[in-house]
Amino acid sequence: MQAIILCGGLSTRLGKTTEKLPKILLKIGTRTVLEWQLSLLAEAGVKDVILATGHLHDVLYEHVGEMYEGLKIRYAREEERLGTGGAIKNALSFVVDFPLFVLHGDILLKGISLRDMFTQLRPEMDGLLLGVSVFDLTSYGEIVADSDGHITAFKEKQQESKPGIANAAVFLFNRSITAYFPQKNVFSIEREVFPYARKLYVHKVSAEWIDIGVPERLEYARKHFTE
Repeated sequence: MQAIILCGGLSTRLGKTTEKLPKILLKIGTRTVLEWQLSLLAEAGVKDVILATGHLHDVLYEHVGEMYEGLKIRYAREEERLGTGGAIKNALSFVVDFPLFVLHGDILLKGISLRDMFTQLRPEMDGLLLGVSVFDLTSYGEIVADSDGHITAFKEKQQESKPGIANAAVFLFNRSITAYFPQKNVFSIEREVFPYARKLYVHKVSAEWIDIGVPERLEYARKHFTE
C-alpha cells in the first residue's frame, strides 16, 4: 500500500521555527513528526510513501533519503504552490494502486490504528476521512455525517465553542475520488473536491490528535505528546 504526505507548505505561522527546517522534521519528544506518521502508516500496511514537497525540499531529502524507518520514500516536488488538491494530483504520478492514504504533514495522532480505518473502506466509497471527536470546534473544520457515516456537509471553524467531529486531515481514497479533481493544477482538496464527492464517509475515532501548525499547539505537543 502507498501513502502521500503533504509537506510542501511554507509554514509561515510558525515563523522562524521553520525558516530552515521543514515542519515535518520538527521534533516532538524523541521523534520527528514524520517518524510519528510513518509509524502509523507502517502499522496499517503501507510500504511506499510519497512526500509531496516544495519549500525546503533539499533539506528534507538530505535528512530522509530514499529509505526511512523501513519504508520506501519517493518525492513529488512542486515547482509552484499547488494547494492540497494540486499536490495530491501531482503526486499521483508515483501511485500504482488504490486504496491510498493521504496525510497532512503537520498532524500527530496517538491511540488509534489506521489499519482499522482501512478495514472500514468499502469499494463503493470514494473515500474515508478520519474524524476526531473534540470538545471545541472553534479551531477546526467540522465533518457532519448521517447515522451511516455518510458525509452530508463540511463546516468551517465555528464561532462558538461546541463539541463535534473535527476533520483530522487523514484521508483514505479509492480511485473514484480522482473523478472529482478539477481540470487544473492548483486547487484545494477540501474546498474544490470534498463538497462535490458523492460517496465520502467519515471514520470517527476518539484519540490524541494535534495539528502543530501554530506555535501554541506545537508547544503543547512538545509538552504533552510523549511516547
